[in-house]
Amino acid sequence: MPADVELYRALPSVDEVLSALGALAVPHALARDEARAAIEEMRGEIRAGRGLCAPDAVERARRRLEAWRRPSLRAVINASGVILHTNLGRAPLAGAAVEAIARTAGRYSNLEYDLAAGRRGRRDVHAGLLLERILGAPAIVVNNNASAIYLVLHELGAGGETIVSRGELIEIGDGFRIPEILERSGTKLREVGATNKTRLDDYRGAIGPETKLLLRVHPSNFRIEGFAGRPELVELARLAAEYDLPLVEDLGSGSLWDLGEQGIADEPPVGASLAAGVSLATFSGDKLLGGPQAGIIAGRPELVERVRRNPLFRALRADKVIYAALEATLREFLLERYDEIPALRMARMSVEAIDARARALSNKLGGEVIDGESLLGGGSTPAQTLPTRLVRLRAEGVSTAAVERRLRAGEPAVIARVSEGALLLDMRTVFEDQDEALAAAVVAAKV
Repeated sequence: MPADVELYRALPSVDEVLSALGALAVPHALARDEARAAIEEMRGEIRAGRGLCAPDAVERARRRLEAWRRPSLRAVINASGVILHTNLGRAPLAGAAVEAIARTAGRYSNLEYDLAAGRRGRRDVHAGLLLERILGAPAIVVNNNASAIYLVLHELGAGGETIVSRGELIEIGDGFRIPEILERSGTKLREVGATNKTRLDDYRGAIGPETKLLLRVHPSNFRIEGFAGRPELVELARLAAEYDLPLVEDLGSGSLWDLGEQGIADEPPVGASLAAGVSLATFSGDKLLGGPQAGIIAGRPELVERVRRNPLFRALRADKVIYAALEATLREFLLERYDEIPALRMARMSVEAIDARARALSNKLGGEVIDGESLLGGGSTPAQTLPTRLVRLRAEGVSTAAVERRLRAGEPAVIARVSEGALLLDMRTVFEDQDEALAAAVVAAKV
């Protein structure tokens, strides 16, 4: 009898696997399906000529069932030094925002109910009043900034032309390109200028009967250096006013205050853009605002209301979880409790404070502390770096790449950098209460 026939015969039945698993706090149908999958996995190994490999069917089924118990989305320790790390969820929420979600999301709330009047209300008020107080202009919220600029162009530019600098038609994350998103809104993009330089007369020469608005886009993910330029925002605003056209600015990052003192340049506050004459500004909630994923549209009252009445607003609006977190974050801004917002606290953290924590960790792990740079990150701030102090570690008896993989696979998972054969840990993006867990994770990964 062929050897593989004997191997097939040695495989247990589904019932045998279920019996060996014993009582499990999972539905019977799920346990049965995973037992079958485990056995079929072993059949595949026999067909491939690998014989009966460990573990056995019972252990495989148990592992498969345990995998369903574990959440896919889980917390990680970010030791990469990238503050607004898109792949790690961008801005971590303030404690007040987390509390607001827990307080309102798990119970009924007055999301769209006016408690004073005893009738239906607007969800806008939960963030709108705070935004207007901070920005000096009314604002509405949708689910992200791409939605915000799409909705604005759908309302103000559909059926006509939107004039935009050729150098601002950029690609954002995951292969999405701004022109492709914007043209789906029903407007036709009229590109002006050159890739590196656009003049005011380029905009003026393109204005015609089909022009619906002028658009300015933050240069997300790239910088053009050298022989480059574009009109000042106030000049573009005057031109738009001259022709009675709206000027829309996609700011991307959502900075509500000047971060120049922290060494973060070229991130104009939203209020400054509105003061310069921008009709509508759109920006993100989960970048420099430090809140949840959201898109915010702020500006002239009559234009904000027009956009709000657009039927697509309902399709793109934010839910109660977003409003709870955003309202709490905005309140921290209004009360100037900036360090309560993690992304801002990390950006404002001094090199001296980072150095003290880095040395404490280095002493535990036998590493060295070196100068380095943190990244602001978040798409619209790609080149913004901040001076920092890094813990550099070199593994003994195991490759640095292997240690880095073990850190990612650990519990908690740790995201670090590898450079020139060394593991680099940046304490700027590690929460203070994670220091001990980080040290333990590195020790375990080096074993």
